[in-house]
Amino acid sequence: MRELTARAGWDADLVADAEVALLELFVNAWRHGGSAAPLVVIALLDHVLRVSVSDGSPIVPIRRDGSDLLAVSGRGLRLVRSLTDRFGTESRKSGKSVWFELDAAA
Repeated sequence: MRELTARAGWDADLVADAEVALLELFVNAWRHGGSAAPLVVIALLDHVLRVSVSDGSPIVPIRRDGSDLLAVSGRGLRLVRSLTDRFGTESRKSGKSVWFELDAAA
């Protein structure tokens, strides 16, 4: 992802946000998704970076509000939402994909 966005001239801070969001989605899929190796798809089209992480579980992740400051987990998807422009889930035949999109800085 870093090489792809660097070739497109993306700002390093924006790329760092995308890397953190990808890490959060990948770790969630690995921990909770029932797949030993979640599938990651990264595409850059028309100045929009789209990252999708697929796993074998049909269960959609719960979007917690993050208000429990003492919780040891449950902040990852909130972080993804705060770092990206769009975020969502898609059902698949064999599980689901959780994705985000990030627009190139103007």
